Amino acid sequence: MTFDALGLPGVSVVTTEFKDAVAVQSKALGFDPAIVYVQHPIQNRTAAELAALADGAIESALASLQSKN
Repeated sequence: MTFDALGLPGVSVVTTEFKDAVAVQSKALGFDPAIVYVQHPIQNRTAAELAALADGAIESALASLQSKN
């Protein structure tokens, strides 16, 4: 069972490289997911760089979770 089926809010964190793919899949599935985009790529980033990406995304992620209630 998914979080959505249980009525629990969720948010996906996706890199900008996959923005078009998210749009296509969302339309195909008839689903409007909460998405927060971060800069691509995340592979080979240092711990400090990943922390900075997370710091930059956390407010949007929290806002998305609260608005989907």
